Amino acid sequence: MGIYFFWGEDDFAIAQRVQKLRDTILDPNWIQFNYHQLSGEDPSSTLEALNQAMTPVFGMGGRLVWVVDTSICQQCSNDILTELQRILPAIPDNSHLLFTTSKKPDKRLKSTKLIEQYAEVREYSPISPWKTDELINQVKQVAQEIGVKLTPNAVKLLAESVGNNSRQLWNELEKLQLYGQPENKPLDETIIATLVNANAQNSLQLAQAIRQGNQGEALQLIDELLSRNEPALRILATLVGQFRTWAIIQLKIESGERDNKLIAKAADIPNPNRLYFLRKELQGMSGKQLLATLPILLDLETRLKRGHPPLETLQIKIIELCQLF
Repeated sequence: MGIYFFWGEDDFAIAQRVQKLRDTILDPNWIQFNYHQLSGEDPSSTLEALNQAMTPVFGMGGRLVWVVDTSICQQCSNDILTELQRILPAIPDNSHLLFTTSKKPDKRLKSTKLIEQYAEVREYSPISPWKTDELINQVKQVAQEIGVKLTPNAVKLLAESVGNNSRQLWNELEKLQLYGQPENKPLDETIIATLVNANAQNSLQLAQAIRQGNQGEALQLIDELLSRNEPALRILATLVGQFRTWAIIQLKIESGERDNKLIAKAADIPNPNRLYFLRKELQGMSGKQLLATLPILLDLETRLKRGHPPLETLQIKIIELCQLF
């Protein structure tokens, strides 16, 4: 028996995990009999999925039943809850039931507690752009999975270049795998700089240009990012993360806090040693300035989500941000 509940907004990472399950569970010759994909938008899909999961496997391999965009951990009727309680413990060993959703489970619901009891629950949400240690670990993990050897500096540069975009990370590493290296030597940062599109790195450079009040450079970086098809909301997410981190650190420092571990915890920074470099970046800035960026970034998000032209909207707001510094 295998029961899985995957949730989060990183749909590419979820798709990769689902493909692994398919390859592991299903026999290619019997997929049409043993693989079922149902839409969670249909209220009856959960009951149908439970019935399919209890159906004996045809031929070789196992059975996989996948409910896409399920809502059982946001709302669950008593009838469905009763069936979940009855069937989840009884699903055969060679049958696998998978639920996926972009929404975070509501831990107050009985259905969520039941899923947590019987299922493998995994979150697939994009890593926050400012969590550099986690981004580096993600690069190491995917590189090992694909079979690409990288030097430590190459790993760091690749993490900076792609940020939390898991789809781009896979694409870039697959490209690097084709590139190869004589005598199976690890690829270094020079090769990464030549072959990888550094969209995330340029978004961080944009944040640096803004804090320096360098309006010309900031506008040029906006043009470069959009010309590379970097989504405006992803650029915004990087800016929000960076200015939020700066603001929290500066406010803590101005309040008299000296313990780097406490400051790092407040700013959600895994490695307190990183504060040495962040403190240098914050020289000459005030908490008041940094806090003033957040309403502008919120207004930028609102305008982008309402369909305002990305280039013009970003340019206007970037100029406003630069004027703060």
